[in-house]
Amino acid sequence: MRLLLQPRVLNVAGMAALGSALACYPRLSLWLHRPAPIWYLETAIFVCSIVLWSFVFAWHAPYTGRPVLVFKVESRPFLLATLTGIIAAMGYHRWLDPLLATVLPEEYPADVKHWLAAVPFALALNQLFMTFAPCDWLLRLLKNRRLAIGLTALFGAGVLALKLDALRMPLPPLLLAALLAGRVVFGLLAVSFYLRGGVMLVWWWTFLFEARHLLDLAGNH
Repeated sequence: MRLLLQPRVLNVAGMAALGSALACYPRLSLWLHRPAPIWYLETAIFVCSIVLWSFVFAWHAPYTGRPVLVFKVESRPFLLATLTGIIAAMGYHRWLDPLLATVLPEEYPADVKHWLAAVPFALALNQLFMTFAPCDWLLRLLKNRRLAIGLTALFGAGVLALKLDALRMPLPPLLLAALLAGRVVFGLLAVSFYLRGGVMLVWWWTFLFEARHLLDLAGNH
């Protein structure tokens, strides 16, 4: 907790949280059925992001020996992230997206404008909540890298399971198992890239995965 409350950590976390809130604004502005005013949602994202980014900036470097921001990533992890990002994107686009688009239409951008709004949201909030903050919190709590990596991946699968359980139309068991298994694999990859190349490498991997939607959007025009 001593590291978490340092003024330097809180200042940097506050700036990063402001960036996250601003990056989320385009998607929130396109959300037609918002449960609350956009200023309230932006404030909630900002406050919650301060806490999550504090976990990152307080504990990542001390428990991994690597900086949060790595601007010059080693060639091997960069190539691995690029290849796996492209392979994952093509696999999802070929086999899973046609099925998921019918049960989770809100997760699929209707046009390029919605895609441009969704990508910053995925980078600024999804990975912070699903990968960065839980990984560093678990590293600090458990002081065991392998266990922290595994539990972070399972956390992502648990969040997805809760989301799918709330659907009005249940998914076929085989599709559900494939989605959860894929979420675990993606979580393991994301954490591995995070530990090797910081947030920048995970953002690059996420961008490649989200870019698969452009294949459909380009075909519709």
